Amino acid sequence: MAEGKRTLGIVAIVGAGPGDPELITLKALRRIEAADVILYDRLVNKRLLEHAKAGARLLYVGKAPGRHSMPQAQIIELLVLLAREGKKVVRLKGGDPFIFGRGGEKDSV
Repeated sequence: MAEGKRTLGIVAIVGAGPGDPELITLKALRRIEAADVILYDRLVNKRLLEHAKAGARLLYVGKAPGRHSMPQAQIIELLVLLAREGKKVVRLKGGDPFIFGRGGEKDSV
């Protein structure tokens, strides 16, 4: 790497599927297996986290009505910070993140 040049990581927004860990897509599973850091929510089947590589950092950022472990703005800041550090980051959400996570909204990022 040239001096002063940084390698940026990636952030993948991954849907964990409907709950049964056998129903996750192959692409989603590959992202989980390659991730340096996984930020997951309360609706994710924890058996999926068993596919994380050794040494991967697993961060719970789940939300329940009236109880958020981390505000959304802080989750977004963390995703950006980790990617700027060159990490492969997965934001693992239960279900389809673009339906229940409002991924299609203009102001969601």
